[in-house]
Amino acid sequence: MTSFTKRILLIITVICISNFGFSQSSEIIIKFIGNCGLHLTDGESNFYIDFPYKQRAYRWMSPNLYKYDKARLYLTYDKSEIDSIKENAIFIFTHRDLDHYSKKILKKLEKKCEKKLDEKIYNTWNVSELENLNNSIPDFNIKAFKTRHRSVKHYSYLITWHGRKIYISGDTNNFEHISQIKDIDWAFVNFWSIKESAKIDAKNFGIYHLDPIQQIIGEWPDNVLMLIKQGEIIRIP
Repeated sequence: MTSFTKRILLIITVICISNFGFSQSSEIIIKFIGNCGLHLTDGESNFYIDFPYKQRAYRWMSPNLYKYDKARLYLTYDKSEIDSIKENAIFIFTHRDLDHYSKKILKKLEKKCEKKLDEKIYNTWNVSELENLNNSIPDFNIKAFKTRHRSVKHYSYLITWHGRKIYISGDTNNFEHISQIKDIDWAFVNFWSIKESAKIDAKNFGIYHLDPIQQIIGEWPDNVLMLIKQGEIIRIP
């Protein structure tokens, strides 16, 4: 083999290694869509949590007045959020309330993709099948906890992915199930449960499902992120 040939092979090898490196994500990226809707990806797998949901499903209930305020609606989202859903997406829902889940939109996605999505949708009726993901996705584990939310069936989740722990509360304010878990990297907790979230041992908190026009008063610790801005990106190395 000539020195020229060796040099060409070396260049090809370097290019291949570089391309492989770029195809692998060095971080988990979480995008806040709205309400409790999140998109999680490591560059290979894609998870949508509590999304898609029905827009304008409910009006905001004022915790002070205990009645619905007709001037305020839960967060809507741009049509591009639906159009940009990844083909290999997996959908995980905490419960079936319409501000978290839309069967109608999922059916439309099914027609668009021209394939069945049943095996990629996990909700309260098939939560036990989530174990299949633990075997099919590298370095991934998800654990479901049955949690309280009014009288509806509701689950919260702990995702362990690439050595990072991500907790998803949904609409519950019941955190006894997660209080024994240590060193959670990110805990996503609804706004009305901030006080109870002190039971969670997390390095960072993402507070979601806020009133769309709520004014956040006062200062919050650096590890608490108020998810008001839709499209907010969280990066976990």
